[in-house]
Parts: sequence; structure tokens; C-alpha cells
Amino acid sequence: MQTSCLNASPDTFAPLAERLRPKNLDQVVGQQHLLGRGMALRLAFESGRPHSCIFWGPPGSGKTTIARLMADAFAAQFITISAVSGSVRDIREAAERAQIALQQGRRTLVFVDEVHRFNKSQQDAFLPLVESGLLTLVGATTENPSFEVNGALLSRTTVYVLQPLDPVDLRQILASAQAREAVPAIDDVALDRLIAHADGDARRLLNTLETLTVAATQSQISAITDDWLCQVLGQSMRRYDKGAEQFYDTISALHKSIRGSDPDAALYWLMRMIDGGTDPRYLARRLIRMACEDIGLADPRALQLALNACDVYERLGSPEGELALAQCAVYLAIAPKSNAVYQAFNAVRAWVKQDGTRPVPLHLRNAPTRMMKDMDYGKDYRYPHDEPDGFAAGEHYLPDGMDAPNFYCPVPRGLEIKIADKMRTLKMRNDRAHRTNHNK
Repeated sequence: MQTSCLNASPDTFAPLAERLRPKNLDQVVGQQHLLGRGMALRLAFESGRPHSCIFWGPPGSGKTTIARLMADAFAAQFITISAVSGSVRDIREAAERAQIALQQGRRTLVFVDEVHRFNKSQQDAFLPLVESGLLTLVGATTENPSFEVNGALLSRTTVYVLQPLDPVDLRQILASAQAREAVPAIDDVALDRLIAHADGDARRLLNTLETLTVAATQSQISAITDDWLCQVLGQSMRRYDKGAEQFYDTISALHKSIRGSDPDAALYWLMRMIDGGTDPRYLARRLIRMACEDIGLADPRALQLALNACDVYERLGSPEGELALAQCAVYLAIAPKSNAVYQAFNAVRAWVKQDGTRPVPLHLRNAPTRMMKDMDYGKDYRYPHDEPDGFAAGEHYLPDGMDAPNFYCPVPRGLEIKIADKMRTLKMRNDRAHRTNHNK
């Protein structure tokens, strides 16, 4: 646990990213959806009343910086606790310091980086402290807090979502570094590569720039060229730049290879991306998407296998877990293909967007109260489980006056062959029931 003095001069030997850390909100680059004039987090700063919150965003997006500025804005004691090595005892010590500060008329802000790493007992220890207002909790996390932070603590905080910095933001930070620090000139091609290499992470950008500056000084290089940049950074810059056009071309090639049922090509492009430094978690998410979009119900096992591969990677990490992604890519490539559900989803979304708001038919409405029953809610609803074969032939489930739109049309491949047969059988039974009811 550490207590910081926010007004101290930056240490000359501090990393470049620390020396350039913004001193006020107007110096913060990016996150204007939160910090722009009239935006939620800016208004929170200007209100004079701190509140507990969680900053959720990727590395280098400004989570720690904003937390420090929040403490500065409210003249609060700033205490940091490591979620990795911290304990309930550290939380109790923070509470004791907060009590002393409160007696002196000063607020306390406790910053917990990677708050999702706290276990349940540690998170629970914060609850009474936050609820009483003794201290303000500011957590930072790269993981979805709705999955990792317990509901009780989450309900007592406001979650702010930070976005990766875009190339314009990163160029602004780089220009500031060049204006304030003794860094060499960078040619345009090298600058573009450096920005792409940072991948939205300001800290990574500045750390890389600092490495290049030291190397350039030792090599007596006055200007950084693209060739020299690639030579110095070596493996981390090879193949393609994440975020640049070649990255998207390569993921497109992987997707199209799987859609085209070519397992060798799928493996090749998958390995190209892994070798190029792509986060395997990103590849796992894309494989899940491919299973839904291009295979669908032709082989429902594809989605389950993609989810399993994602879980295996989370358990094993690199490089062992990458084999599960390769196995998934091969399975998706050889699986029968269908985009019928994907097409149906797009069709019904377009339909609902342009169509009016049709009322739910009375027989499909729930009737939890006597008044609703008197208004015929749920009247004449046929419970399928009480019908032959569990199917209420002739029943109508769409809004009144809406003909069957046939959004979902199974393809003659894989399991969808059987699905299509089942749909034809059910349609025949519905048609027969309609004719019978019409002749009565």
C-alpha cells in the first residue's frame, strides 16, 4: 500500500510515461466521451463530490492518470493498494488512514489497480467503507467488471468505460513528448509504424519511444527511420502492424479460408496472426463469431467447440493454448456451412426497424392479475405440452395480421437438412389444422 503526494515534482529518473503524465483534465488526451465538456466524468470532477467508480478499459488508456487527477481535484489523500499482493489487512490500514484524514477534514481516495484480481473477501471488505463514505474507491480493470467484481460492490460504484486511444490521440502524445523531451526526429513511415505498434496504448507508445531514444543516443542516430526502427524492435514489429491494413487483410483471409472449407489455409493464416503478435484472445473471439455466422445450425457443435477452445486458451495461455485454437480452426473449416440464421437475423432486424410496433396477441399475453384475466389476457392459449407430440397445430404466434415472413430458411447441409424436414412437417400440420378450422 502506498500513499502518493500528487504535487511532488516528477522524478528525473522516472520513466517517460510517468514524466509526461497529465497534471490536469485538460492535458488528458482521448476519452472525450467521458472527459469532454458536459460529459459524465467531467461533471463528476466539477461537482466537488467524489464518488466510488471503476474505470474499465485497455492498458494505456488513462485509468491511473484519471484516478490521480480525481484525488488531486478533491484534494484527497491518495492511497494505492495492489490487487495482486494486497490483503484485507491493507484495506483495514487504508480505513484507519482515511479515519485520521477525515478528522483533519480531508477526504481519502483508495485506488486499486486491476481490481478484478481481488477475491470475494477483499471486495466485501470495501463494502462498509464505501457505503459509509469513509473513503472513495476507484478501481481500474482491463476485464469486464460485471463478470469479475461482485454485485454488491458493483452496485455501489459507477462504471466508466475507457476506449483505446486512436491514432490521432497517439500522435498528439508523441508530439508532446518530442516538444518536452530530448527525443530524436522520426520520419513519417517510422512514425506510422510506431503508432500502429502502440495499438491504442499510450504507455506502450512512450515506453517504446524511450527505448528508441536510448538506442538512438548510443548509436549516434539523429533521426529514426523505418528500417532502423524495425531493426531495433525486431520480433515485436514483424509480419504486420496490429491495427493497420495488413492486420485486417489477414483476419479477413482467415475468415474466408474457414468459410471456404480450406483447413490448410485456415491454419496458415491463423499462425501468421499468432506469429505477428495478435492477441490469441482476439482470434478466439473471431472463431466464435465464425462458428455463429458461417456454420450455425448446420453443425451446432462448432459453436461449442469454439467456446471450449477459448476456455482452454484462458487456462493454458501461450503457447500451449494456441493448439486448441488451431484445432478449432480446422474443425470450423471442415464443418458443413450455413449462414441461414445469420441471414434470418439480419432480415428480422431490418423488418423490425421499418415495421410498426405491433401489439402482442391477447392469447400470448401473460395474466398475472385478476384484472388482466378479465381483459382476456392469455385467453384460449393452447399449452403445447398438452397437445399431441407437444405441438399445438394451427396455433398462431406472430402479431395479428402478420403473415409468416419466412425469415429462417435452412440450407440443405448438415443438421439443417433435418431441421428443414421438421419445419416442413410442422407446416403441413398447421395447414391441415387451418383447413379443418376453416371448414367448421
